[in-house]
Amino acid sequence: MQINISTRHGQLSAATQERITEKVEKLSRYFDRLTAILVTVDLDRREAPVVEIQVSVERSEALMAAEQSAEVLSALDGALHKIEQQIRRHKDKRTERRRPPIKHLEVPAENEPEAE
Repeated sequence: MQINISTRHGQLSAATQERITEKVEKLSRYFDRLTAILVTVDLDRREAPVVEIQVSVERSEALMAAEQSAEVLSALDGALHKIEQQIRRHKDKRTERRRPPIKHLEVPAENEPEAE
């Protein structure tokens, strides 16, 4: 899984980038078919930075979440919560479409005597 962190209108410290990477890596727990994660931090307004997370999923459209907060890491936590919910919903949709195997289907017996 590839993780990219980019910033707009400013720079993030190495420690902050490391914390973001650590938190974002945990998304692979929810769904193992994640291919890339792009985190964009917009520091245009220093008092309320915006964090956007875009997750690329194998054989599907990208999932995206954004959050604005007073600090970068609190905005990241809010965006992570939103993207976790989207990943869970996506995984549930994919697994619910599976049909039960044929061996579990019950076939009525033809030669059973009827109870009277």
